[in-house]
Parts: sequence; C-alpha cells; structure tokens
Amino acid sequence: MSAPPLPTRRGGALPGLVAAAHPGPAVAVTVVAALLAVDAGQPARTTLVVALAVLAGQLTVGWVNDLVDLKRDRAVGRADKPLATGRVAAHRVGTAVVVSGAACVALSLAAGWRSGLVHLVLGVGSALTYNLGVKGTRLSWLPYAVAFGTLPAVASLAGPAPAWPPWWTTAAGAALGVGAHVLNALPDLADDVRTGVRGLPHRLGERVARPLAAGLLVAASLLAALGPVGSPPAWVWAALLVVAALATVALTGRGRVPFRAAMLIALLDVVLLVAAG
Repeated sequence: MSAPPLPTRRGGALPGLVAAAHPGPAVAVTVVAALLAVDAGQPARTTLVVALAVLAGQLTVGWVNDLVDLKRDRAVGRADKPLATGRVAAHRVGTAVVVSGAACVALSLAAGWRSGLVHLVLGVGSALTYNLGVKGTRLSWLPYAVAFGTLPAVASLAGPAPAWPPWWTTAAGAALGVGAHVLNALPDLADDVRTGVRGLPHRLGERVARPLAAGLLVAASLLAALGPVGSPPAWVWAALLVVAALATVALTGRGRVPFRAAMLIALLDVVLLVAAG
C-alpha cells in the first residue's frame, strides 16, 4: 500500500523545478562535455552549443526521472524530491520536459548531425530507457555505459571537422558511467527493493557493488591518464593520487558523498585528457 503524499513544502515553484532536474549531476556532466569539446579542438561557438545541448539533455532526463518515479518516491517518503513533497506540480515538470526536450533536439543538431545523432540516440536515448524501465533490470548499468562512453564522441563529432575520439576516452567514459551508476544507487537500495526496483547494484549487494564501483572509477582514471601518452609527467601521477583519495571516499563514504566523489573524479579525468592534449 502506498504512503500518502508528503506534506507540501513551501519555497516556490522555480526552486522546486530546478531541484527536480538533479542540478548537481547535470552541471557536472555539462562541464565535462565542454572540456571534452575543448580537448577536441572545437571553436568557442561549437563548444558552447555542445555544452548547451548536453545541459538541455541532462535537464530533460532529470525531470523525466522524477516524473516516472513519483509514485515510488511518495511510497518511500522521499522528502528530498520536490515532486513527491508537492513543492512543484507534475504538470509544471511535464511542461519543462517538453521545452528542454525540444531545445535538446535543436541544439544537438546545431552542433552537427553526427554529434547530434550520437547525443540524442545514444546519450539521451539511453538515459531515457533507464528511466523508463531498464533501471529495474540486471542491465541497469548498460545505459550509463553507453551514455558516458559516447559523451567524448558528442564533443569530437561536432563542428566543421568531425572525428571519432580515441578508444581510451570511450572506455574511460563507460567505466566512469557504470561506477557512478552503482554509487548513485547504493543509498536507495532498500527503498528501491521495496518498490520493485532490482537493478545490477541491488542484485550484487552493497558489499560487492561498492568496491566494484571504486575499482571502475580508478580504471577510468588510469585510462584517461595513461591512454594519451606513453610516459606521463609527474603531475599526472599526483593527479592519480587525488583520484585514489576520492575513490577511497567512494569506497567508505555514506549517503550521496560517494556519488559526489565520482563526479569529481569525472571532472579530474577530463582535465587529465585536456592537459595531455
């Protein structure tokens, strides 16, 4: 039996709408995309278009996620979810999805049809399949692997000189995406199982899933640091020490802290790629 809706929290519709979009991950992924575009040698205008397209896609995915999960979030008493608490109305979020989705399509194709198709089909499309049901299956990791793994291609295929990215960037992105998925799911394992969601992290259990995620984050960083160069300079090894520290936080932290550590590792990985040229 579902729990009744949580008491409405005041604060205005706009802040609630922003919170429902999962702004932290949205901004982090947007910054990663912009840095990847810089690394790919894209001009400033193309970099901006890529960043805005990715931001629009992230907003769309975040809002769809909360719309789809509304009943489950209310059933388990998710006080951090604006839709579940009534801080923002579902019809407002639905309108936002239409607007951001249209902007995502237009901006993605404006970056170049190759980049646009990769972003819309493999990036946003994969994320939406996760929201719409894959999250509750043993293949819950796959949309994250595809979406994060193809993000470098969204950046490098844009603009006037499209090119596929090096293999290690795709592999690093995929490993990072799966690691982030696992860490993001861990705080909600019990609530998810109560509402019928049993993705890969739920099937593995926290004792297996947490070290697996930490290992994937480290693997992604090693690919980003060692893939572009044969003999990395000293600063790269120093950066990997920071990654090791953040991976330790991911391994031992609780709540949303491990997922935030994963996002910081993602940003650091892209910095490694950009600096390595």
